[in-house]
Amino acid sequence: MSASKSWRDFQVETPLLDALRLCANQPHAAFYTPGHKRGVGIAPSLAELLGTAVFRADLTELAELDALFAPDGVIRSAQELAAAAFGAEQTWFLVNGSTSGIIAAILATCGTGDKIILPRNVHSSAIAALILSGAIPIFVLPEYDPILDIAHSITPAAVADALKQHPDAKAVMMVYPTYYGVCGDVGAIARLAHQYNIPLLVDEAHGSHFAFHPDLPTSALSAGADLTVQSIHKTLAGMTQASMLHVQGNRIDRNRLSKALQLVQSTSPSYILLASLDAARQQMALHGEALMTKTLQLADAAIKQIQQIRRLSVLSSVKIPIFSTLDRTRLTVTVSGLGLTGFEVDDIFYQYLGVTAEFASLQHLTFIISLGNTEADIEQLVQAFTTLTTEYRRPPYPPAVVPLCTSTPLLSPREAFFAPTEILPIEQAKSRICAELICPYPPGIPVLLPGEVITKSALDYLQQIQTMGGVISGCADATLKTLKVLTL
Repeated sequence: MSASKSWRDFQVETPLLDALRLCANQPHAAFYTPGHKRGVGIAPSLAELLGTAVFRADLTELAELDALFAPDGVIRSAQELAAAAFGAEQTWFLVNGSTSGIIAAILATCGTGDKIILPRNVHSSAIAALILSGAIPIFVLPEYDPILDIAHSITPAAVADALKQHPDAKAVMMVYPTYYGVCGDVGAIARLAHQYNIPLLVDEAHGSHFAFHPDLPTSALSAGADLTVQSIHKTLAGMTQASMLHVQGNRIDRNRLSKALQLVQSTSPSYILLASLDAARQQMALHGEALMTKTLQLADAAIKQIQQIRRLSVLSSVKIPIFSTLDRTRLTVTVSGLGLTGFEVDDIFYQYLGVTAEFASLQHLTFIISLGNTEADIEQLVQAFTTLTTEYRRPPYPPAVVPLCTSTPLLSPREAFFAPTEILPIEQAKSRICAELICPYPPGIPVLLPGEVITKSALDYLQQIQTMGGVISGCADATLKTLKVLTL
């Protein structure tokens, strides 16, 4: 960094966005992909919805725009600026979402037969990585609140026990924060992993904003994580599917990581997505603290007002495990006291009250409050809950809950995925080995994994979610009347 330029002076720059702007506005005859040729051939109905400027910027890997897999120009500069802003030693831009980053992280650290310690409430992308890599999962059960039916983070004690039993593990992975905004003791878990000289990989998809305000949970990197994957589109201003992977230290083979990313990312990356990462980074580097201050004020206002509404409760720091922290911008409201499921409330909000949640579960609705929300949004949310409690209330019901699977998989996810299978009626699938990755979505946390024994409680839970309006993904039979199992 030049002595005449400050950190802020560099963060003002948007090298990739600037290069894309120049290319988009340069008149020339285009004989390269994409086929719509800078919007000239785009379908009129799509142009009417989105305008024409976006299609002029929908360009391929032109010389001025650098190459994602071998960056030495504007992409490299943009990634270096992002690393500085987010506190990393090196950053990679992702156009296939955090899913590609999670898969690449496991591919870069684990091979066939290698063990990795990870939570049972891990995202389905990590299970996909186990299938692709052949790694063996050592599942650690997170702390679980049976009253609220919420799985929190894994604990340092549980990780320490897993490491003691499996000292040959190649990596530890944790989810930070969880979908409900709960952040475990990432610093303690990083120290435990480093005692065995293995890396801590962090699925920080919902925590990309943590680095920009002191009143938010600490970022995974600042707490000692070796690798973290962040969905810039989820809580910041990147476009959907635009994410980043950050690395620090020497426990990650960065060359192997780059090669792994080439396996799971498109060879035709969207420069619109890449440029949105450059712009979002600049926005947060220059104005992040002010934006997060406003976001926290909105969140606190929502929490205060909703807590005053009878028969509703809000997930708060006093309701989460010790040594955990809560992201206040993630608002989870328990609605079971109204005699309604979260799925029913979600439908009422969407159909009649003009509010859409991030996701619903049996007892709860969860909302993401971000830099894009306004005071009017909060007012509408509070009014929706007020209307709900006066017009849609029913006698409370005792919610049925089921903890996460506690059994050890009989086969690795990869073995089960490629094994011979058959399809059985669901009532005959109990005690058979699952061949599918089945989970309510969102949040995308599997209830059944390839290689696990199918239990009655898991089947009951999935059927209850579907009956009450939830969406089940991953099963070949969307009606959930049949399941794919391993052939005996």
